Amino acid sequence: MRLLLQQKPSAGESPKFVQLILQQDLLGGWTLLRESGQLGGKTQLRREQYLERDAAIAAFEKARDAQVRKGFQVMFAQGADAPR
Repeated sequence: MRLLLQQKPSAGESPKFVQLILQQDLLGGWTLLRESGQLGGKTQLRREQYLERDAAIAAFEKARDAQVRKGFQVMFAQGADAPR
């Protein structure tokens, strides 16, 4: 699953973004990647590991909801099981 969220830019600034990616690793666990920053600028990448799919999806949805509350809008969603 992949979500790209973007916040409206302030005057003279490039837009801020958050990208959430949930993917299964080779050992059957799950990795949640959170990339954030400004378009064209520095970004930060955080990685979280989960053993269970349900826990990983719950963390994905919690991260998504937190960003939406901060004013980010979903710009792109990918994945058959992508939460809406």
